[in-house]
Amino acid sequence: MSLAEPGRASGVYGISVAAELVGTGVQNLRAYEARGLLTPVRTAGGTRRYSPDDLDRLRRIGDLLDAGLNLAGIAMVMQLQDENQLLREQPTRPPAPPPRSTESTHTDG
Repeated sequence: MSLAEPGRASGVYGISVAAELVGTGVQNLRAYEARGLLTPVRTAGGTRRYSPDDLDRLRRIGDLLDAGLNLAGIAMVMQLQDENQLLREQPTRPPAPPPRSTESTHTDG
């Protein structure tokens, strides 16, 4: 019997392990969550569980902090990045044809 491998969005890491994996402190992870920068899954008992996707997001936060952004700026950048990603995932439609003219160009003469 084999165990199914968790998906990228499945919360598998506790807060201290997640903090260690991304090289930051536990308090920072709590602060990022309080600012709405990420939302880890919670167990029935309320324990935070971070997914591989959450870890990627935490690394992006760290990169933006290193670039000099504050948490408010990071929230704005990440929201735009998330919206951009959603737009890229939408199926593309071919452009609409130009509207047809209702005026006749034919003249009787």
